[in-house]
Amino acid sequence: MYDYEDEEDDIFGAPPKVSSAVPAIDFQKELNQDQFKAVTAPDGPALVLAGAGSGKTRTLTYRVAYLLSQGVSPEAILLLTFTNKASKQMLERVEELTGIGAHRFLGGTFHHVGGQVLRLFGDSIGLPKSFTILDDGDSDSLLNEIIRDLDPDFFKAKENPKAKPIKGIISFARNIMTDVVQVARGRYPSNAELKAKIESFAHHYQAIKLQRGLADYDDLLVYWLEVLETNPEAASYYQSRFSHVLVDEYQDVNCLQAQIVDKIAANHQIMAVGDDAQCIYTWRGADLDQILSFPERHPSTKIFKIETNYRSSPEILNLANDILKSRSTEDSFSKELKPSRPHQDLPVVVPTMDAYQQADFILSKVQSLYDSGVHYDDVAILYRAHFHAMELQVELSRRGIPFVITSGMRFFEQAHVKDLVAQLRFVANPKDNTAFFRFACLLPKVGEKTAAKLITLAQKHASANKCATVDALDSTEVLSKVPKDAKEDWKELVETLKNIAILTATATPAQIVEGAIGGWYQDYLRATYENWPRREEDLESLIDFATKFESIAEMLSQLVLLSSESGDRVVQKGERCLRLSTIHQSKGLEYPHVFLIGLADGMFPSKRAIDGESDMEEEKRLFYVATTRAEKSLHLVFPMLSNQKGTPVRLMQSRFIKEIDDSRYELVNVHSSFGPGRGFSQGWNQYGSKNPYGRGSRGRSF
Repeated sequence: MYDYEDEEDDIFGAPPKVSSAVPAIDFQKELNQDQFKAVTAPDGPALVLAGAGSGKTRTLTYRVAYLLSQGVSPEAILLLTFTNKASKQMLERVEELTGIGAHRFLGGTFHHVGGQVLRLFGDSIGLPKSFTILDDGDSDSLLNEIIRDLDPDFFKAKENPKAKPIKGIISFARNIMTDVVQVARGRYPSNAELKAKIESFAHHYQAIKLQRGLADYDDLLVYWLEVLETNPEAASYYQSRFSHVLVDEYQDVNCLQAQIVDKIAANHQIMAVGDDAQCIYTWRGADLDQILSFPERHPSTKIFKIETNYRSSPEILNLANDILKSRSTEDSFSKELKPSRPHQDLPVVVPTMDAYQQADFILSKVQSLYDSGVHYDDVAILYRAHFHAMELQVELSRRGIPFVITSGMRFFEQAHVKDLVAQLRFVANPKDNTAFFRFACLLPKVGEKTAAKLITLAQKHASANKCATVDALDSTEVLSKVPKDAKEDWKELVETLKNIAILTATATPAQIVEGAIGGWYQDYLRATYENWPRREEDLESLIDFATKFESIAEMLSQLVLLSSESGDRVVQKGERCLRLSTIHQSKGLEYPHVFLIGLADGMFPSKRAIDGESDMEEEKRLFYVATTRAEKSLHLVFPMLSNQKGTPVRLMQSRFIKEIDDSRYELVNVHSSFGPGRGFSQGWNQYGSKNPYGRGSRGRSF
């Protein structure tokens, strides 16, 4: 918990000052024609559609400089961004261009600016000016406290979620401005009692925060809009205070943020900059309709398109433009990226036999690039979901190639993966107390001291009665020491461990892993994490990993080696490493050479999108974002086989590739050079080195 910094309060509440003299800038010389038109746009509503790599930040920066050159006071400009880093970089650049100090502008994230508004006017809606902001952990703890007070037995029921997923439901509902019950219904459709309870928890959570003078991150936006809607003085002040409102990454605003902006820019003194084709965060509240309906909400909007791309080769842009053409015209603005860089090779589509041959091919190409003078950090490997890169991470570790993951931890270091592996480790070696502590301490009221007491009692009972330690975990002696709140979980945990032990004696490693996934930990995962479906996908990919081993002991040994080779490895300052990232985390970044992996239906686009459970158009926008990260070369790679719970399944190339004119890429056949993938041992050798998609006339062997 911390107090909000208010060093800019006096600036925010001060009347506009007369602008300082601005050095002459030749805007026409510094900008291309599209950028110049947007930067010098007359007052009034403007929507700037900035394609990937087109200089969006440069356009915004020069827009601020242009306004200053026209005599607009820096205090009359509001710059809203999604990260403080983006705001700081823009304003520092403005200071370099104009000599006007960045401290004179108000710029920052929506939450940052909202906090300052509430310092001035929050008391008008019952929030004291001295309110304290709860960080994420503090708000989790407060909601947990409230739930326990309202319903002491709530967390004892295994079907009930913990505080963090409930807070996620409350937060999502507030940001998309809908009823909590409606969001809860989507997450728990068959549990009417739970939905009612979540609604009650949300009501009390909000009331207690106000009573205690607290605000969480969502309050900074919700209360900001409430101030603008209920306090005419505040609304009038900000509407007249800011003659120009600039919003960055407008395609990512949710409806709450859009309404705040519309209220402040009631006189239509707004320029929104974004790209509808890069709206890829609707799953966390971004609302594509806000950018699409902008001209309707702001009559006489002038639309500017910035389409010259300074990042990618013409060949990559031709492919990206084909993706844009295949989008729904009802849900998008038309645009076409125009090249400015030299020609390079065509993008390459590469079908591989399976994920292991996919890894072999990519690392062979990486080695070839490295031998030709390309540094590792000039290469990025992108994927739709984290587990798609598991085999690749294994192979990188085996070969000792340095890599970093910009989107989080390495696969085997993730908490949920380590939790599950700990259960396998303990069954394989009941003296592995470290593994036992890891999963036992996940239970309510069980810390390391309690866990140590329980395992000691179990080991003594096992020794005295000549039975397995796993069987001793539900002995009377042990059960009597299990905390009351943990007893139900404990019984399910022990049942799972016993099941793993039985499977270990008779089943394959893949069957053992599958049994572990379907046990106690599955319920724990679903109750604890809001993104449990993604975590379950990670765990299920371990089943495929396990098929490569003769025994569970061999698999666990390999995991230890992988951890010792790479898990604790610290990247040295200045060391050049391969970049691995989810596509979502790569947005805004660029790399000379990009490999996009897993481009098969069911992987990308995801199975959820194919089944109609999520937005296929957003998957397509994600594909566009991925391809436009590449500067010089782009490889689109996919496996033709996947092991799903130990069973080989045929995959088809992504429908997104099929929508692209085949003149936009070259098809490469890797089978003859790399030999059969792991799938050949499963009886799939009928493909041989034949091109399975009938385009061999244009393809070539690698």
